[in-house]
Amino acid sequence: MKKGNTVFFKNAPRITSFAAVCGSKESEGVLGTFADIALQDDMYGESTFEKAECKMLSTAIALAIEKGGFKEKDIDVLLSGDLLNQIISASFAARDFNFPFLGVYSACSTMSESILLGAMLVNAGYCKRAVAATGSHFASAERQYRYPLELGCTRPPQAQWTVTGAGGCVISDSKDGIKIVSGTMGKVCDFGVTDVNNMGAAMAPAVGIITP
Repeated sequence: MKKGNTVFFKNAPRITSFAAVCGSKESEGVLGTFADIALQDDMYGESTFEKAECKMLSTAIALAIEKGGFKEKDIDVLLSGDLLNQIISASFAARDFNFPFLGVYSACSTMSESILLGAMLVNAGYCKRAVAATGSHFASAERQYRYPLELGCTRPPQAQWTVTGAGGCVISDSKDGIKIVSGTMGKVCDFGVTDVNNMGAAMAPAVGIITP
C-alpha cells in the first residue's frame, strides 16, 4: 500500500543479519564498537584507496550473508552502490559473488535506498532474500570531490570527513529479525549550498524538513 511518498509493506520483510567494516578514525568513536571489523590500516592491505573501498564492501556483504547463516546460493539479488564514478566499488565487489546485481546511486542515502528497494522486492514476492549494501572511503572521496590527499592541501576547519567504512544487510521473508514496516521516498531539495567542504549544510534539509 502506498500513501503519499510512503510505502507500507503488507508482508513485513525482515532484516535478518547485518555486518559493518569501519576505518581507523571511525573505530575511535562510540559507533566503532559495533563494527564487525575495525581497520587499523585504512589501505586494508591494498595498493590504492579505491581497492581498499572495494574490499571493505565485499567483506561487509560476505559477512552479512555468513552471519545470517546463509550461503551465496541463498541470495537472490544484491542492491549496492557507493560514491565513486560509475559506482565502481559496488560493481567490482559484485564480481566476487554469483548472484544478480542492481547498482544504486543516491550519494549518502544509498544504503537507505538499497534497503527500501530490497524490501519492496521481498515484500512483493519477487525474491526471498536480497542484500542491501554500500561503502565509502574518505581518501577516495577526497580525490573525486575535492583535492587528492597527495596534493597536501590544507583542510578548512568546517570541512566534514567522508566515512571510511562499508555495511550490508540481508533482507528476507523470514519471521525473525528487524521488521521493515514502511519506507518513505524523499525529494531532492537544493538550498543553494556551494561550499564543497560543508556537506553537512547541503544534506541538512534531508532530516530537517517534515512535510504533511
